[in-house]
Amino acid sequence: MIELEGVPELIDPVMVAAFEGWNDAGDAASAAVAHLDREWKGEVFAALDAEDYYDFQVNRPTVWLDGGVRKITWPTTRLSVVRIGGEKPRDLVLVRGIEPSMRWRSFCNELLGFAHELGVELVVILGALLGDTPHTRPVPVSGVTSDADLARTMDLEETKYEGPTGIVGILQEACTHAGVPAVSLWAAVPHYVSQPPNPKATLALLNRLEDLIDLRIPLGELPEDARAWQLGVDQLAAEDSEVAEYVQTLEEARDTAELPEASGEAIAREFERYLRRRDGGGPAAGTQGHATESGEPAPYLRDTPGGRTRPPLAQRPESGGGQENDPDARDRAPGSEDGPGTPSTPESTDTPDASGPSDSAGSSDSPGSSDAEDSSED
Repeated sequence: MIELEGVPELIDPVMVAAFEGWNDAGDAASAAVAHLDREWKGEVFAALDAEDYYDFQVNRPTVWLDGGVRKITWPTTRLSVVRIGGEKPRDLVLVRGIEPSMRWRSFCNELLGFAHELGVELVVILGALLGDTPHTRPVPVSGVTSDADLARTMDLEETKYEGPTGIVGILQEACTHAGVPAVSLWAAVPHYVSQPPNPKATLALLNRLEDLIDLRIPLGELPEDARAWQLGVDQLAAEDSEVAEYVQTLEEARDTAELPEASGEAIAREFERYLRRRDGGGPAAGTQGHATESGEPAPYLRDTPGGRTRPPLAQRPESGGGQENDPDARDRAPGSEDGPGTPSTPESTDTPDASGPSDSAGSSDSPGSSDAEDSSED
């Protein structure tokens, strides 16, 4: 039995989850939840027992000094709550952690236990995968669900994927079997520049989340970071004619595939988002945390460390657009578990086509998730 002392009754709560690892190319998904937690000053109210789900030789704990006292941060999954004020206030339950090493069914059941106790009405799971998409175009974000009724009412794609999956796919199916509405949002990250961070993909996920749950999200410096990231990749691509030619090929394929949508729903969504931001529509972005009657944020159980580092520009990769067969690599394409393998083939299970330039980015030599850890003290 899960007891949540100190957490008030929530208003129309939506659970938003992301996990570092196989489902998090470019760290785009986990960075999106971290952004929400940082902007709304979420307070951690629960953490799963790290020993139940993680192999510490894969995801190692870290030791750090706090005023001369040595402390240990254990890799785990933590939950926080934020209340967004405005005319129609609502709460978000943020789940941020690392893909578990073991006992996935128990892991999902524990998260669903929290969802049940908190009265969560919808679970949105964020993911990112590698795809044949150019960095110069808007990041494709696909919304998929296993619920046919939900697919119709929320204009989503009903997943038809078959093949290896990660914790995003497993949690979505667990929600479906438990009768909890669940949606997965997948951002496609260019496979030739896959190393984290990827603020452009993070921004795309947050924009799609805004549309999905009709919520105004404060973006802070994220749009500027996304522009700086793209300029950095532009400069790197311009230095190599092969890479530039390959990017142009991807651009032409993308433009041809999406030409019918140029004047349709995509433009309508962008216009609605523009109006929402211009008029300040939707829940107010200025309310942070859970407000008391006096208007001051009320803590739940403890604070989470803040701080924000500005992402560096993309760096030149060493080799190949393909990927090593390493399921633990943080920037590997997750086989589009319940999401599109590439922007043009939603059911694809393969990693992106390695037919691009031999020295293009996206090499799986970038650091894996073996030393990934959460920044909050357990």
